[in-house]
Amino acid sequence: MSTYGEFFEKSVKMGMDPVGSVIASIKSIYQLPDESQNEMKLELIKHSFQYHYTHNALYNKICEEKGVTLTNLQSIEDVTLIPTIGIGKFKDVNAHLLLTKPIYEVEHELRSTGTSGIPSISRRDEQTLTRSVLSIFSMFREMFGFFGGAAIYLAPSAEEMPEMGLVKLINMFSGLLDSNRFFISGHAFDPEAVIQQLRDWQHVHTRHIIGPPFLVERLAAYIEEHRIDIQLDKQSQVITLGGWRSFTGREINRLEFYEQIAQVFGVRQGQVRDMFGLVETNFMAIECEHHAKHVPPWVHFSIRNLDKLEQEVAHGEPGRLVVYDPTSLSYPGFIMTDDLVYADSNPCPCGRKGQVVNYMYRIKGAEVGCCAINLEKFMSDRDAKITQCPIG
Repeated sequence: MSTYGEFFEKSVKMGMDPVGSVIASIKSIYQLPDESQNEMKLELIKHSFQYHYTHNALYNKICEEKGVTLTNLQSIEDVTLIPTIGIGKFKDVNAHLLLTKPIYEVEHELRSTGTSGIPSISRRDEQTLTRSVLSIFSMFREMFGFFGGAAIYLAPSAEEMPEMGLVKLINMFSGLLDSNRFFISGHAFDPEAVIQQLRDWQHVHTRHIIGPPFLVERLAAYIEEHRIDIQLDKQSQVITLGGWRSFTGREINRLEFYEQIAQVFGVRQGQVRDMFGLVETNFMAIECEHHAKHVPPWVHFSIRNLDKLEQEVAHGEPGRLVVYDPTSLSYPGFIMTDDLVYADSNPCPCGRKGQVVNYMYRIKGAEVGCCAINLEKFMSDRDAKITQCPIG
């Protein structure tokens, strides 16, 4: 057994959560060489696999049909043998059958709806939810570093849309800030109100803007059109999440977006940062100041050949993303996504080791859907109704 394996076994015997211990050690783990990170991730994934193999009858049957047991997992390369769950299964009417934990232990449901209108539902028990909160806050602290300031949230409040994953995630920033305000209400957006709030907070707080790219872009376009002078602060962050494709199919050019936002708000491009995550998982991959999207060191990304999904692509080649998230106890966190990504093989100037991923787009034929697209469609439908001419 490896040193990490011994540590995890001792932690469990002492009543400690080894996954939580790793999450709490994020800064030092990011400095470990890739070989050490992979050894640690392998032990976490093995423990997670064995838990679901033992306690989830449906998953056990799938594993037995594929002839996969714990003994097959000897190196990080072997995790590709672990049976995965297609992300579309979370939209299925029988999605509850994915659960390893009994339904009465589910503490929270998170939802994301795509163009089909059918919600993807991910259910979390108490410990999974605790790990999820730890995971996200540790990444926020590690990658953004702030503990104070004020945020403009370009999103509805959790009171308006409590089950939307994007809203829930944005709301989590509040615990790290001194003040915040939401600026989408009734699916309406008033950029003048945002500009006034930014002016009110000037010289009072370090000001941050957080929201999906389409709304940040919309705010920037309004400021440019009306030639308004808004200069953010030296430590301000403009943080995006929720996807780069409009519900109409238009793709926002990421590099042009970074340049535009930096110019409009008077910040460096390294202060404009994006996050990537899935409602069905418990992590966020977050860009550093060099726009390298760092995978949390306890999560493993496998990038697969589109024609032969059991095979990984060569490093740097695009492929279908498979996520191995060992934080999930509610259901197996081994998920085949509909996202096309590629790994960045260059060492990041920020000094963090581990996996760096570049998101491209949804694979052809996959449903276009995320919280941001859904929100944009709601807002577009509302605007259309307001501008319609009544008949009669």
